Amino acid sequence: MTPVPASTVVAYRDDGPLSRGMGALVAGQLPPLPPLIAGAFVTGILLVIGVGGANGLAVFAPAVTLLLAGPGSSAPHDGRLDWLCPPILRVIEYAFVASCGFGHGVHPVLIFMLLGAMAFHHYDLVYRIRQRVYPPPWLTTFGLGWDGRMIAVSLAVLVSLPTAGFALLATYLWLLFGWESVTCWLAAPRSGVEATDLGTQD
Repeated sequence: MTPVPASTVVAYRDDGPLSRGMGALVAGQLPPLPPLIAGAFVTGILLVIGVGGANGLAVFAPAVTLLLAGPGSSAPHDGRLDWLCPPILRVIEYAFVASCGFGHGVHPVLIFMLLGAMAFHHYDLVYRIRQRVYPPPWLTTFGLGWDGRMIAVSLAVLVSLPTAGFALLATYLWLLFGWESVTCWLAAPRSGVEATDLGTQD
């Protein structure tokens, strides 16, 4: 089992390697919320004016969000309103995936499969942290993070293979998150008493 980080708000963000790398560059010196709000605003505009148009402006939303929200990933998130960062990131990610899918003719089943995989992962993450069972660090790397998943969808649209991209990404994420979640919970202590005993033995 992996210990829960000091700031659960940071854990809820579900940052991928790119976002964490940008955060390392500023070493936690950038407040996370203001640039994230700006990123959400710009992303919303891009989705409204470009998701289904020939100009395809929406595909640049991941880059904009990453540039604005990524550096804040290393911040302690101890501000009064910093708890808003994870839900804002969820709204950006889900809205981008849904908008790209519906705007480029992806079958609704594939769209909901991909959204369902992400929602399952985020629900599992929240419940684990409440139970003091945190997923291994490699899961955020192989799970791509919110930034990597958005970029993957954007690339699928850019190469004119949105349906194949959605299908492959949804299948990959369901297999990864489903397998890791099942194996983790099977290995977790079955009761609070057992968990206490394990902690005492350590």
